[in-house]
Amino acid sequence: MKTDTIYPKVREIVADVLAFDEEEIQRDGSLVNDYSAESIDFLDLVYQLEREFKIKIPRGMIEQEARHGLSDEEFEENGRLTDKGLEQLRAFLSEVPEDRFTPRMQVALIPTLFTVETICKIVLREQERAEQAAST
Repeated sequence: MKTDTIYPKVREIVADVLAFDEEEIQRDGSLVNDYSAESIDFLDLVYQLEREFKIKIPRGMIEQEARHGLSDEEFEENGRLTDKGLEQLRAFLSEVPEDRFTPRMQVALIPTLFTVETICKIVLREQERAEQAAST
C-alpha cells in the first residue's frame, strides 16, 4: 500500500491535532465520529500536513475530485447526494467502510466520512501533483 510510507507521520499529526495518543489513531478511524474532529481541527490538520509534506491542499478538493466530471445536478439535488453522486463518492473514498454511506446523504456530511487513510491518500495525491508540476 502506497500510503504506508507516509502513514506514520500522518498518524502523528492527526494524534497531535486531535489530542489523542498515537496508538489510538487507526487507519480506518473516522476523524469526526471516532476522534471528534471539528471544523477548526480540519483547518489545523490541513495546515500541519501542508507544512510537513510541503504541499497545498485546496479547500473543497475532495468533493470536487469525487464529482469526477459529474455536473452539479448529477452529483447533488437540494443539498443531498443523488444515487449517481453517492456511487461516485463511494468509488472515490474506497477506503471508507460501506456502512458509513447512506442514501440521499447530505453533501455537508461528506467530511464525516474521512478516515486517517483518506488523509494519507490526499497527501499522496498532492505530493504527486507537486512533483508533476515541478517536472514540467
